[in-house]
Amino acid sequence: MTLYEPVDTLKEVIAKKGPMVIAFSGGVDSSLLSLLAKETLGNQHLCILLDSPLVPQHSIEQAKKISNEFDLNFEILPFKALNKSGIVDNPKDRCYHCKKASSQLLKCYALNKGFNCIADGTNLSDLGEYRPGLAAGEEENIAHPFVDAEISKPDIRKIAKERGYDFWNLPSSSCLASRIPYNEILTEDKLKKVDKAENLLSSFGFTQGRVRLHGKGAIARIEISDKELESFLNYRKNVVSELKDLGITYITVDIEGYRSGSMDEIL
Repeated sequence: MTLYEPVDTLKEVIAKKGPMVIAFSGGVDSSLLSLLAKETLGNQHLCILLDSPLVPQHSIEQAKKISNEFDLNFEILPFKALNKSGIVDNPKDRCYHCKKASSQLLKCYALNKGFNCIADGTNLSDLGEYRPGLAAGEEENIAHPFVDAEISKPDIRKIAKERGYDFWNLPSSSCLASRIPYNEILTEDKLKKVDKAENLLSSFGFTQGRVRLHGKGAIARIEISDKELESFLNYRKNVVSELKDLGITYITVDIEGYRSGSMDEIL
């Protein structure tokens, strides 16, 4: 099977759904979906990024960059996530409450703009992971064009690379709340600490890193990809100094390395 076959199928799915609002994050999934929606629907697409304390600052900048580069219809909509108890209390099903509230906000805004379809970048690879937000998306009738076209995350990267999009190999990004243990209250201070700490890792050239906060923000557990773990020690003193300046008391490195959703390992 060539990569053109899934692309053709995906464009057929998009065409059938018609004018579309895309939940846009600036990541590879929503970026590819947005470009194919524009290619298929022309001006009848709208990419919306929901801005909240849960969103990494680099994701916002990346979304702006991609939307400008490809002339996407793009808007940023504020989302007061920490005003909602099902999110700020950080229960195990936090993602459900967050997706529910964000989907309802998108739906209301989209309807006022004349759009009936809201789509996101969920793909086949997401279905096998712990993602309580998927249930909320289904309840709110959020469309998953990649799933309908039977396209996985590796497929998405291959298609983006084949088309020459330089975002094809962007590292995975995720909600900053995933760095805080379940049932520990989310605060802007904790989320900003995480964002600044991870930006620091990125500034040192690390392509995949997470800073998980424990002990109510006093302990940082740093995850670095296996291939970069050894070289990380060369930056140990800089990292310790910068993270202590953020108010973090103890800085640790997880020798198991980076893995997606490590906070879910206790479930």
